[in-house]
Amino acid sequence: MQLIPHLKSHLDDGEIWYQKGEEKIAIHKRSEKEMQGLRAKEIAMIFQEPMTALNPSMTCGKQIFEVIQTHLNIPSETIKKRCIEWLESVELPDPERIYTSYPHQLSGGQKQRVMIAMALSCEPKILIADEPTTALDVTVQKDILELISKLQKKHQMGCIFISHDIELVREVADRVAVMKEGKIVENKSKNELFKNPEHAYTKALLACKPDIHKNLKHLTTVNDFIDNPDFNLKTFYAQNELSLEDIQQRRAPFYTKEPLLEVKGLTKIYEDPSFLIRGKKVKALDSVSLKLFKGECLGVVGESGCGKSTLSKCIIQLEKQSSGSIFYQGKEVRKLLSENPLNYRKKVQMIFQDPASALNPKMRVGDLLVEVMKVHQIGADFFERKQKAIALLEKTGLKAEHFDRYPHEFSGGQKQRIGIARALALEPEVLICDESVSALDVSVQAQVLNLLNELKEVFSLSYVFISHDLSVVKHFCDRIVVLEKGIIEEEGFPEDLFNNSKSKYTQKLIDAIPGINR
Repeated sequence: MQLIPHLKSHLDDGEIWYQKGEEKIAIHKRSEKEMQGLRAKEIAMIFQEPMTALNPSMTCGKQIFEVIQTHLNIPSETIKKRCIEWLESVELPDPERIYTSYPHQLSGGQKQRVMIAMALSCEPKILIADEPTTALDVTVQKDILELISKLQKKHQMGCIFISHDIELVREVADRVAVMKEGKIVENKSKNELFKNPEHAYTKALLACKPDIHKNLKHLTTVNDFIDNPDFNLKTFYAQNELSLEDIQQRRAPFYTKEPLLEVKGLTKIYEDPSFLIRGKKVKALDSVSLKLFKGECLGVVGESGCGKSTLSKCIIQLEKQSSGSIFYQGKEVRKLLSENPLNYRKKVQMIFQDPASALNPKMRVGDLLVEVMKVHQIGADFFERKQKAIALLEKTGLKAEHFDRYPHEFSGGQKQRIGIARALALEPEVLICDESVSALDVSVQAQVLNLLNELKEVFSLSYVFISHDLSVVKHFCDRIVVLEKGIIEEEGFPEDLFNNSKSKYTQKLIDAIPGINR
């Protein structure tokens, strides 16, 4: 796409060629003005994060209109009709409304569909889909993949599908190229690659994803394969696989005591300021009740917009509930906050979905950890707090020298570890993980999940684990709560929900997991 600034003048090495009819075009030699004639019309791209890729100050329809107007010689009066047709083709409900809506008024899945409509509006020959489903729940993800495949066949496009989720790649690809540190280490047809992977890194990627059909103490990581040429996956499974009896025996003591955290009849109603005159209200949570026991990991799953994040924000009181109560160690949270607000906020901490935006870019990592300890009066002085901060960084797989670095100097997985270290600095009893591994590639995801499991034992933690990835939830959680439109649809142990779910909605979520039937 020639969007990297230094590539506009030269490549360090190599060439990029595009076949346009009978003409071969050297993309690496094209000027910016010449590239504008190729982008969208010949080669289009769906970006990873639609909220940042879409212009927040323009309606969705206007943005598609602008692309068509720039690249196609079509009368203005017919462009709107074409925009509506494309919004219909990506199966958006009420395309007329979407056309006049701003990006913030749409869900994540709807924004991604608008991005697809925009990318395809000039009928390009090549579509580059860069992590198009990373932050989407499993059902929306399935819909988007089916949509891309259908449109690809209809318009005879070539598609480059970029993803860190190898099971997703298996669903859509004909050929697969595996990249490591900027190099292609394996390039085969899909069937051959999945049947007979040769490179250690490819084998690691295939093994890192939690297996929906197995119960493991730990997940394999890339380092297991890279550092140990003789690593045997069957041996690893034999040593780490847990029987159902082992799991039931391990979690039985959790439920012999009173709950550590309890939510009773929680309701949250948002009032949209733009609709106040008409009394427009959105009920994000509707009489939700659940319990978290000491040492337990409670999974909360559901589609985008079901109320998962609202629930987590209410528990830590970033949002005030409209009605209902939250109890911690048998005491109502509102009373605890009025008496000693720091104590509750110290005991119940949150790991946020996007570590990059959760960390202050102007502060060094060490200062981020020392600051929270100082506010909560942990440690006698800076020196003592610094020593504890370094110990926490090392405990979460980082190094002492990272204390003086800034967040931008770390990878996504490392930033998530910093977020975990900051939460642990307050010695909490409850950690709320809000989609804390959803944006990480499978190898880093496995490392972070293993780390959270280890920290659970070391620090006697209890987790509320919010995720749209049911394979991760099944591996990590002792019990699962399924939310739909702010209501608890079903709850139970993982083996019960996966083998004998009573709700059609739960079954729909399970069926949407990539590779579930293999």
